Amino acid sequence: MNHALTAAAAGFGTGLSLIVAIGAQNAFVLRQGVRRDAVLAVVGICALSDALLIALGVGGVGAVVVAWPGALRGVGIVGGAFLLCYGALAARRVLRPGSGLRAEGEAAGSRRRAVLTCLAMTWLNPHVYLDTVFLLGSLAADRGPLRWTFGLGAALASLCWFTALGFGARLLGRHLARPGAWRVLDGLVALTMLGLGATLIAGS
Repeated sequence: MNHALTAAAAGFGTGLSLIVAIGAQNAFVLRQGVRRDAVLAVVGICALSDALLIALGVGGVGAVVVAWPGALRGVGIVGGAFLLCYGALAARRVLRPGSGLRAEGEAAGSRRRAVLTCLAMTWLNPHVYLDTVFLLGSLAADRGPLRWTFGLGAALASLCWFTALGFGARLLGRHLARPGAWRVLDGLVALTMLGLGATLIAGS
């Protein structure tokens, strides 16, 4: 029992250390949380996607995929282009603060856009595969029969983080009620997306 708890705690700590870093996915979840737009759907997609990818890594898929580096390169190009486009939209909102910078949600159709954007930002990001499938998968393999317990701890860390980020961001709504604050947030999002997109394409 103690060994199982140790493995789960190690998985939780490792998973948390990998996903807390500011990135495209976290920036998107933060913005959706502040705007209170499809937060439950976005948090659910991120957590379930991470759980699935972690399961694939623990199951040994990472070692197989490594044999085809061209696939990861292609994902890097497509994902980089997507992040550049999203970053350009965020930069446009900074220059034109009247275009959608509201704490309350947009029209009903925004939920579908948020879901599709979240799916693309999750599954077209090569860093997600590197962290969950390859890195966590290899670390879990070292745990032997407790590898699935390690993976469960990592998946739990993802769920806790995205829940805290998405729903906790609502506490910032009062501070981001002014258009100037929204411009700062969108500026940070734009810099993050454009930087990551350029890095992915250059690395690919």
